[in-house]
Amino acid sequence: MSNVAVVVDTNSGLTLTAGEEQGIYVVPMPVIVDDETFTECKSISHEELYAALRQKKNVFSSQPSPADLMEVWDGCFKKGYDEIVYIPMSSGLSSSCESALGFAKKYEGKVQVVDNHRISVTQYMSARDALKLAEQGLNAKEIKEQLELTAYDASIYIMVDTLEYLKRSGRVTPAAAAFATVLNLKPVLTIQGDKLDAFAKARGVKAGKKCMIDAVRKDRETRFKDIPDEQLIVATAGTFDDAAAAEEWRQTVNAEFPEFDVIYMPLSCNIACHTGINAAGTGIMRIL
Repeated sequence: MSNVAVVVDTNSGLTLTAGEEQGIYVVPMPVIVDDETFTECKSISHEELYAALRQKKNVFSSQPSPADLMEVWDGCFKKGYDEIVYIPMSSGLSSSCESALGFAKKYEGKVQVVDNHRISVTQYMSARDALKLAEQGLNAKEIKEQLELTAYDASIYIMVDTLEYLKRSGRVTPAAAAFATVLNLKPVLTIQGDKLDAFAKARGVKAGKKCMIDAVRKDRETRFKDIPDEQLIVATAGTFDDAAAAEEWRQTVNAEFPEFDVIYMPLSCNIACHTGINAAGTGIMRIL
């Protein structure tokens, strides 16, 4: 086993506590609420962020400061690790990956920043894969190469309840957001690597969820048809403020894919700034 620490940010869905339990170190992502900066897992919870969204406060995502990032990295070295593999959210969705690559130069190769174009549950599974590879004796550079080699073996589909927050971030026009609201259209978006793209428009929540499930099924039958079940994960995520609704969504997807043990992870506060409350997501990915 190599002496490599695995680090992700909270966009993976991992809290600091859950990460510690699994041997994964977590960088908390900041969010800005009415010009005040808060840090996920430390100074703001999902419930508090959802309350801010309901109150129509100005909520924006941000990226960790160099000091916050290096505090986690330096902490790993103080614990006795020789190297670090850092898996931030996809470079196609945020500049935080590029920033981390710049900060890592100070560590002369001891910190390997992975850009494997993942976020949410797929990012979390990359961290799990990194742990497996470290247990197999791979060094940080070798783990980075392996994760980037399989970067695009994942799909995410997400249905937002409203376009209000994507409108605020400039991803859709105000006219398009208003049109979708009037017609009760639920936009289904997809992440196939780098970018968040439009996938479909469904008339209502039920149709939107069916659209996502059908998309995952099609991926299983096409893109991943030659991969055995034991090398695949089907998972769910969301910004549900009701735990029962989150579990119902997980069970719905699990019923459609009984061959998998479907998990649910909350979308991070950073992501919720763009999706709003009651977004639902699912995806399929290859694991090592």
